[in-house]
Amino acid sequence: MNRDEVTKLINGLDGYDGYVQFSNRPIEGKWSGKIDEQEEGFVYEAHFSNGSESLAIRQVNDVWLLSRTDISNLPKEDKVSYVSKFGKVIMAQVWEDEKDVYCEGMYVKQLKKVVFAGFVGGEK
Repeated sequence: MNRDEVTKLINGLDGYDGYVQFSNRPIEGKWSGKIDEQEEGFVYEAHFSNGSESLAIRQVNDVWLLSRTDISNLPKEDKVSYVSKFGKVIMAQVWEDEKDVYCEGMYVKQLKKVVFAGFVGGEK
């Protein structure tokens, strides 16, 4: 993705909670609003969720990487809340069954990633 595509994506996220880290200033807390086309900085990192999907956007060199994760069917125990500087956030743990050579080839749950899943109480 390029800078314009990231701006267009974030500005079109209706019904998502999240936060944005710009390159030129500290995280301001929960994101609300739109990115101004004349913004001096660029999106360095951003995380959003609508309860069913988690989006992570990260700037790497001269491109932005987008990761979409379906969190709609995760068990409740795989969603954990943490205190952040702008309220309690929910992080979802994504586990997958994989054969494990140390368990005689049996399938065991392996943690694949941890993603943003919203704010406690759905606060914006």
